[in-house]
Amino acid sequence: MKREKHLVGYLLMAGLVALAGCKGGHENKPAPKLPVVQVSMQEVKTKNVRSQIEVVGTVQATQHATIAPRISGQIVEMPVVLGSQVHKGNLLVKISAGEISARLLQAQAQLEQVRRNLAREEKLQKQEASTREAVKSLQDQARIAESAQKEAQTMLEYATITAPFTGIVTRKIASVGDLASPGVALLELENEKVLQVVAQVPEGLILKVRKGDVLPVSIPAAELSLNGEVAEVAPAADPSSRTASVKINITAGADIRPGQFARVTLTGSEEKFLTISDKAVLSFGQMERVFLIEDADQGGPSVASVKEGAGTASVARLRLVRTGARYDGQVEILAGLAPGDRVVVSGGEKLQDGQPLDVQPQAKNGSILRAPKQETERP
Repeated sequence: MKREKHLVGYLLMAGLVALAGCKGGHENKPAPKLPVVQVSMQEVKTKNVRSQIEVVGTVQATQHATIAPRISGQIVEMPVVLGSQVHKGNLLVKISAGEISARLLQAQAQLEQVRRNLAREEKLQKQEASTREAVKSLQDQARIAESAQKEAQTMLEYATITAPFTGIVTRKIASVGDLASPGVALLELENEKVLQVVAQVPEGLILKVRKGDVLPVSIPAAELSLNGEVAEVAPAADPSSRTASVKINITAGADIRPGQFARVTLTGSEEKFLTISDKAVLSFGQMERVFLIEDADQGGPSVASVKEGAGTASVARLRLVRTGARYDGQVEILAGLAPGDRVVVSGGEKLQDGQPLDVQPQAKNGSILRAPKQETERP
């Protein structure tokens, strides 16, 4: 029994030694060397940048008119449709006005009768057959008749409505045969050649906007970005929304229509930001990352693979970052980097953490300045 126990013990010890030898051999196996990647770098810097705030607005026509009649009557003529181009003075609506026409004829007849009586009475006065008071009374009656005739003539002119300016019919509410009533809209007319953006600016920024300022305006529907000049600034803010209206004149275009959505960019206060090139930020799912450049003497795998004379011997270190606004090819860094850090700008798409780098200087146009190739001697 003792011999069997000693034998089992020896076998267990031998097995443990064998397993330990296998494990040690696996741990001591050298990791595969990563190839050297040629990259360009940029240093993280602090810049003073004025913050930009966007406010929403609406494209509107500077000239806009709601066409409504001054008299009541049936519409007998409307030679325009929705979208019709009209010129100033063109006929828009004609209303039947038989009663007003009859009133005008009556006023004209009364005026002619009073004028005849006045002429006869003035002739009799010259012959001393009439009094001065009788002539003066007829003169007053003549003035009253003239006023009545002018009133009827004006009312009859109201039956014909013409375009107050050159524009386009943007809304048609009534049609031929409808009954027109005073003050009830029939059409809407806009001049699409003269446009402006009306935006509501928060009260904290309205004091920085002045008449004549040039502001960037974008119209997403037309895929346009242009500059507009501030034409009007409301002197008072709306107490319910705490905003003030600002009107910005813009240049009309073929794709710009009244009613379109617009964005207006306002300049805020000056702040300090950490910025790098947007090419240095790589998206990985919902995360954003960059590769820092560390000197080879700080350690890292595969450093020995860096060839002499190929550039600065460095390694890449993965770093997650949080970005902010983007403008002019630069991106704001909110977290993850510090001033003076060196990051990979180009060539980092397939980098791995700890991979050796051949850092090349960057030209002014953003391209990498590559070292000239050296000819190798053929055997």
